[in-house]
Amino acid sequence: MTMAFISDVHGNYEALRAVFSVLDCMNIAEVYCLGDVVGYYSQVNECCEELRGRGIPCVMGNHDWYMVGGGACPRSRSVNKCLKYQRSIITKENMEWLKGFPLQRQVGEVHMVHGGWSDPIDEYLSPSEEYFAEIGGSVFVSGHTHVQIVCKYGRNTYCNPGSVGQPRDNDARAAFALYDGTFSLHRVAYNMKKVFELMERAGFDDYYYGCLKTGAKNLRRL
Repeated sequence: MTMAFISDVHGNYEALRAVFSVLDCMNIAEVYCLGDVVGYYSQVNECCEELRGRGIPCVMGNHDWYMVGGGACPRSRSVNKCLKYQRSIITKENMEWLKGFPLQRQVGEVHMVHGGWSDPIDEYLSPSEEYFAEIGGSVFVSGHTHVQIVCKYGRNTYCNPGSVGQPRDNDARAAFALYDGTFSLHRVAYNMKKVFELMERAGFDDYYYGCLKTGAKNLRRL
């Protein structure tokens, strides 16, 4: 059976909806989310409810962790401003759902975390043959970097499906991956204009969403 992997949705429901439209057309029923459902964009409840309604298994991302723990990102005031807004609107039911995310999952031969296997929540993984030689298993999937890649190291395979909600690899389209014994990488365009309008309505200027236009690595103005 083909499995789909999504990650780093970050409150971007327009991107998430576009990805599921493609997956539904492909009849892909087994979908896993590698964390960071929340953070950055304004449709946090819509994203949570879409994933909850579909029964999508998730792992805990760093933004999810900040949200449920009431903590802050040590690297970015912009992230914390977005989280503050999301905490003001997220429903109790969605918050409780986020709290239930495990740090990692294993389904068959596939090992899943958000960050890496040294720090499941917040490791910015630099994949290498040496890194995966130290870990039991053969198929590894994680998100967090927002950069879509597949790497093969002998018997080990690593995939980052990229980001649904905020790509950082100079491709603005929402990203996901499929696995049927071999990984394939996919992109889909979505309606960014609605994201921009909703962010402005929530009180955020284009600094917070300008990077969506090009898939830039950092937040920037249009």
